Amino acid sequence: MDSRVRRALTADQADLLRQIPSVDELLAQPRLAALKQRVDRELLVEITRTVLADLRGRIAGEGTAAVTALDSSALEERIASMVEGVLASSLEPVINATGVILHTNLGRAPLSGAAVEEIRHSATSYSNLEYDLETGARGKRDVHVAQLLERLTRAEAAIVVNNCAAAVLLVLAALAKGGEVIVSRGELIEIGDGFRIPEIMAQSGAVLREVGTTNRTRIVDYEDAINENTRLLLRVHPSNFTITGFAEKPSMEDLVSLGQRVGLPLVEDLGSGCLVDLSSAGITEPTVRQSVNAGVSIVMFSGDKLLGGPQAGIIAGKKELVSRVRWEVRRRESLQGKRNWSAACAGTRYSVRFVWTNLLPLHWRLRWGRICEGRRTKFRRCG
Repeated sequence: MDSRVRRALTADQADLLRQIPSVDELLAQPRLAALKQRVDRELLVEITRTVLADLRGRIAGEGTAAVTALDSSALEERIASMVEGVLASSLEPVINATGVILHTNLGRAPLSGAAVEEIRHSATSYSNLEYDLETGARGKRDVHVAQLLERLTRAEAAIVVNNCAAAVLLVLAALAKGGEVIVSRGELIEIGDGFRIPEIMAQSGAVLREVGTTNRTRIVDYEDAINENTRLLLRVHPSNFTITGFAEKPSMEDLVSLGQRVGLPLVEDLGSGCLVDLSSAGITEPTVRQSVNAGVSIVMFSGDKLLGGPQAGIIAGKKELVSRVRWEVRRRESLQGKRNWSAACAGTRYSVRFVWTNLLPLHWRLRWGRICEGRRTKFRRCG
């Protein structure tokens, strides 16, 4: 305690400070002595010193009001509770009553039992994650899920990275670094936690070339912006908002045709990555396969929302372009570990089978339904 504070203390406060037990005295108390058998002594000492420092401050500020805190059993209880709090898991199950089924803040789609079992299986043993059992040489972790994704999307090739933001960053870095990327102003969106398309593009080394306006962009705007520095055309699906009314944007077919005509790849950030046509359930959302079939060069989408797997970003498209992304030096930063690969494989296998109740884990408990009441739309829970 600061010497100036000591000189300002009353006699009663000084007497209370002398009554504070030492660290060793407290650690000899039964509950803390038992904790020493389970946790590192350094942690116990650190928390005990924190509690005692707080007590000294309270005595200096409150005087006799802090007398009850001097009780050794009370100090022991407080220290033990703080230690248990440090050791306890902060992640807890919650009930999602928000009305948003795939809620980012609540962990998005729960994993299926099969995915959890695959994680358990791979986490408790060695595996051939990057080992080719047939050749006895080093392999690639992509192979475990790539063929499944190719069947699911009808793309020529596919790879998996940490999340969709990483997928966008890697694709731009591999295909457009140092060059211009043309994108509509109406598609310069912000995704979760404040990440914005222009900022991701800047990090990739690509140069943003905005065209059109917020509400209206035409194919001629793209045509006029193309020059010798243009590397690709970027289309971004605004998953969580819509622009209606006096609005216009080129169709995907028009952009594909333009890209083919001028020899530029069309890359699409599809966001959540819908894999099946949900129009029968009243939900209008573009699917990955529609983009691939239309001729989009590369499609990027999430692997942990509608696919129902672990957090992941999927890059699917033309083999030559996906190969360039695979060898992008920054890809190493976004590789998935074996547990996520196991869960991704499990989720993708179910999707390939096109069994609706297995496509999404939450569909085992929910059935898509809509009740339209004027302008209000909500999902209903079904038995």
